[in-house]
Amino acid sequence: MKTSKLIQGTFFASLLALIALVGCEKLEIYSIDAPSDLQSRIDSIAAEKAKQSTGDTTFIDIATTIVGAEDNSAAWWTAFSDYFTIPVNKLLHLEFVNHSSGVNNWNNWNLAVVNEVGDRDADGYKEYFVLRSDAYGWGGTMADEGYAYDAGMISFDYPDVDGDGDIWNDFRTTMQGATVTLEVDHSATGNVFVTATAVGTNGVELVMTYQQPVSAAKNIVAFLVCDGSHFQMKEAYLIPSKVTVVEDVNPVSIEVQGAPEFVEFGNEDFWGDAVAIVTYADGSSEQVDPEDITFSVIPDMTTLGEKTVIVVYSKTKQGAYGPAVSTLYKLEVTNPVASMEITAMPDITEYYFFSPDSVLFNPKGLLVNATYSDGTTGVLPNSGLQFSKIPAVEGSQNAIITYKGATSTVTVNCPLTLIKGIGQVGFTDFSTPWWSEFSDDFPVAAGESKTLTMYCYSNNLQPYHSPSTILHKADLTEYAVVRMDNFGWGSGFATATATSDWNWDTFASSINGSRVVITVTNNGDNTADVLYNVTYVNGETHFQKYEGFTVDSSDLNCALVIEGAYVVFVD
Repeated sequence: MKTSKLIQGTFFASLLALIALVGCEKLEIYSIDAPSDLQSRIDSIAAEKAKQSTGDTTFIDIATTIVGAEDNSAAWWTAFSDYFTIPVNKLLHLEFVNHSSGVNNWNNWNLAVVNEVGDRDADGYKEYFVLRSDAYGWGGTMADEGYAYDAGMISFDYPDVDGDGDIWNDFRTTMQGATVTLEVDHSATGNVFVTATAVGTNGVELVMTYQQPVSAAKNIVAFLVCDGSHFQMKEAYLIPSKVTVVEDVNPVSIEVQGAPEFVEFGNEDFWGDAVAIVTYADGSSEQVDPEDITFSVIPDMTTLGEKTVIVVYSKTKQGAYGPAVSTLYKLEVTNPVASMEITAMPDITEYYFFSPDSVLFNPKGLLVNATYSDGTTGVLPNSGLQFSKIPAVEGSQNAIITYKGATSTVTVNCPLTLIKGIGQVGFTDFSTPWWSEFSDDFPVAAGESKTLTMYCYSNNLQPYHSPSTILHKADLTEYAVVRMDNFGWGSGFATATATSDWNWDTFASSINGSRVVITVTNNGDNTADVLYNVTYVNGETHFQKYEGFTVDSSDLNCALVIEGAYVVFVD
């Protein structure tokens, strides 16, 4: 005990002396003999601790801290973050700093939510949806399993900061260097809820939300995608889902699609391949189970003539019974069809082809007249007919038109001519996804032009299901990408002027079978132009012109890319 007290007394005396000495010398002679990287070691230990599960929070190690080239040159679908797996009843929290080229609204973060396979190159990989920061997105093949994307579920609050009536110039400014918090909540209710909050260096806050159904039993996977952008990843962790109950909503309307326009006498199926689409009070829509549909008016299929069908649906979004919504459609009960003849040929009677795959027949403009068993005649709606593919063989060919009745099947041949082209871009069945099928590269020397002549075949669903032109260097560095529908992007696009004379009401529906001539001109003064001259199958002509792209005239190449369509080159 005495020795202990003595040691303590000696220690405190020494300490007082040291304090006095330090005070006299203003701390200049006092130092700690410690490793120079002591603070980094402390930070490293703290970071390792943070990665461990701490109660309800599981921190995730981020392997790719810088996503995309720091000069924002990453093209679409070429640079990706880590994969982040989100179990059921968990919420993924991501924090990162967004950097953008600032050229286009979509040159910022993009979020992909996919099935549990995760790996983009693995068998079985499927997407639920891709969501862009500029309140835009699209669905993937998980829709085939009942998990449909619904653009109506996107909501956003992006302010008009400068009061000029344009929110997007302010959006692009705010997103440059913005700190982004993404929450992807995989609720056990079978839905995913996305909340994106971006706070710009200017202090402006941007909030966007989205929700849609996903698997309630399997993991989902999320990752970020660059597009003229890059991200500095800061933090990632999982916490319990915030959504345990989804607020129910009532249906407000119902629409029937694909119902038969006529039914042959003896066939009592007045529904056929029809589907019912219900819209709910929250703005979402979905195709409902036919078993949940009732009919307040059932047509008498034992007599000829026009019939009315009234369709009723009375379930809420969560499946509880509630207020009913209804709609109606009409159909004709006819005598059996004895024979058919073509009374008006389709708009397209000549098809250009190159691939050995059979060509899809387009019945637009076709009129088929039926002779019924009682000798009467009438026009058969194309919706009640079936059309064969056209053999990919040069010369005269036939598309077989078939009517399947209750008692017999009747056919008639539609004569067509097939002409072989010199090349093709895109799949003949219109299944070509964006940025997957390209033409050859064509150099365009200074002071010269390159002209490509082709026929475009499209599913006619979207205006951009048509050829797009890429201007780039020999090393594939892009100047610009421009579509046929007065739209483009890229560093060289900022100086270009776009003009066209399209009738937008008929643009998308008129693409199929059009003759398209694209001319790329290298002006020799570090600018370039692109001209589309388009002739529809009805002879109507239109143009799309882009003038003044910024390029290097000593290094200009062009190529085509396509989506939901294909082109056959003829010159």
